Amino acid sequence: MVALTSPYLWYTTRATGLVTLLLFTGVLVLGSLVANRVGGAAVGRFELSELHRSLSMVAVIFLVIHIATTVIDSFVSTGLISVIVPLTSAYKRVPVALGSVAFDLIVAVWISSLLKTRLSNETWRFIHWFSWLGWAIAVVHAFMTGSDARSGVGLALVLVCALAGLLAGLWRFFARPARAAGRTALSPLSPAPAPEPASPRDSRRVTPPRERTVADTAFPRRPVDDQRRRPR
Repeated sequence: MVALTSPYLWYTTRATGLVTLLLFTGVLVLGSLVANRVGGAAVGRFELSELHRSLSMVAVIFLVIHIATTVIDSFVSTGLISVIVPLTSAYKRVPVALGSVAFDLIVAVWISSLLKTRLSNETWRFIHWFSWLGWAIAVVHAFMTGSDARSGVGLALVLVCALAGLLAGLWRFFARPARAAGRTALSPLSPAPAPEPASPRDSRRVTPPRERTVADTAFPRRPVDDQRRRPR
């Protein structure tokens, strides 16, 4: 039976922490691609949007495992309440508090994505900007709290994530296209919007083609001879 102070819990916490940071960085980069309407024949915009959503769900799962192993491990006294409420942990109070703030922001973004169809466009976009703030705080949390993030491969991963997120943020801000009316990057599985009814004014302008009658078939019109129309 695995004890609550087993090193396997500590190893799992460290590993899932770095993996979660990598996954959320990928989600951030994919979100920038979707927002800037990147897509072509090989990989379309809908495919990038679905990959963005799927990767975000995987990142949330790894985040839950990271938090659960941290709370269960009795080697460090963090406490369950410190997951949500900052500055309540006895172990590394400020770094753990940064992780709590990042978790709260990510949960807010995740809930807003689930309620996207019930929120206005402006409200959803405003809440979605919190993902950038949560990611930035998570990078600082990983550097200050993680025992592997200050040297070697762990430090290299944190620096790569920070650089990738910074470049994605700059490109997202300076290269964003003009925002079209309505939502963008909708899932292909979502129902198609209903066509707008034609107004009576537009229906008046459309002249239906004249139907051929029996008289047109029995007595076809012949072209008028130009010689008869010329004056003598």
